[in-house]
Amino acid sequence: MNLTKNRKAWHDYEVIETIEAGIVLQGTEVKSCVLHNANLQDGYAQIQDNEVWLYNVHISKFDQASYNNHDPYRKRKLLLHRREIVKLNRAIQQKGVTLIPLGLYTVRGKVKVSLGLCKGKNKGDKREALRDKQVQRDMDQAMKR
Repeated sequence: MNLTKNRKAWHDYEVIETIEAGIVLQGTEVKSCVLHNANLQDGYAQIQDNEVWLYNVHISKFDQASYNNHDPYRKRKLLLHRREIVKLNRAIQQKGVTLIPLGLYTVRGKVKVSLGLCKGKNKGDKREALRDKQVQRDMDQAMKR
């Protein structure tokens, strides 16, 4: 089940590769995610001490929780195999490449995050992508008629 997508990432970045990772969440965070109260828009991931951490992702506080609620912007650990972390670390060393969360979803009751190995687009690339999308939309409408 798809919980949330980072549409802005597809607009601002060229996605080179996607990786599925587990995420360590507290109970109130899981409940809030299932209610679609997560925002990945400004999020990014970094590798520190051979561990991958997710930063700047906002998961709203769970309304029904009492004093035991979570911090909405806390850093969250991502679960990946060591060889995947080494591969990502090598890729990130290149200039202009970063890890961006593309989406949150559930697989058999577990919350997963889709990470994208991304390279930033410049203004011209963004305009060209929008132009191509508009041309494709016009062609689809013409084919319907």
